[in-house]
Amino acid sequence: MKSVPKSAEDGTDRRSVPGYFITGTDTGVGKTLVAVMLTRALAAQGTRVAVMKPVAAGTVKTPEGEFNDDALELLAASNVKAAYEDVNPWLLKTPASPHLAARADGVAIRHDRIAAAFARLAAASDLLLVEGAGGWLAPISATETMADVAEKLGLPVILVVGLRLGCLNHALLTRDALSARGLGFAGWVANKLAEEMPFASANIETLSSRFGVSPLAVVPAGQEATDLRSVPILSTPAWAIEAAKRLVSP
Repeated sequence: MKSVPKSAEDGTDRRSVPGYFITGTDTGVGKTLVAVMLTRALAAQGTRVAVMKPVAAGTVKTPEGEFNDDALELLAASNVKAAYEDVNPWLLKTPASPHLAARADGVAIRHDRIAAAFARLAAASDLLLVEGAGGWLAPISATETMADVAEKLGLPVILVVGLRLGCLNHALLTRDALSARGLGFAGWVANKLAEEMPFASANIETLSSRFGVSPLAVVPAGQEATDLRSVPILSTPAWAIEAAKRLVSP
């Protein structure tokens, strides 16, 4: 497995690690879009990129069976062959918060299954991108959240900020929460979502100042995460290509 740089001049944490954990300020802020496009961009640069969605709620029916759509998008973007069960160890049928979906399915989410899948994917790749479910503190059980999954994996975190009213508070709270767990901050991505909010640039400037680092990328308004598998590989956007370069360069 290749090593990523131990540090970055912008102050973010990009130590020698097997990958990154991608979280967001909320659900629906573009984590899958960012994860898929980063995977494509890194693969185009010659990196063997494995992907993972440890916990996913909600399924789509395919000729091969029921799977989670986000996990399928990630798997299609990766250039590392992997079993679906490793990419998405916990597939929950009910489209709800993971702890409620697990309860409805009659299962308890265990970390050992996630850790075993993570180890197999890491061994087969240069870099592993792990996408969380919902926001940083989305519950996965009566006592645990997605933050516990991220903490056990020990990866630096990339934060996707959906630029809408309230995002400054959500972003700053998330940044403080991941720091409280001692996890590295690998950077952030500003996503302008379906329509650009008023004062979007000012919001980006505010977070850049508070975080002490500019975003890895700014996703233009109108870029949707719907059916990314139909988007040609050559259509990987410039923002993802530049962000990928920053992730693997000193």
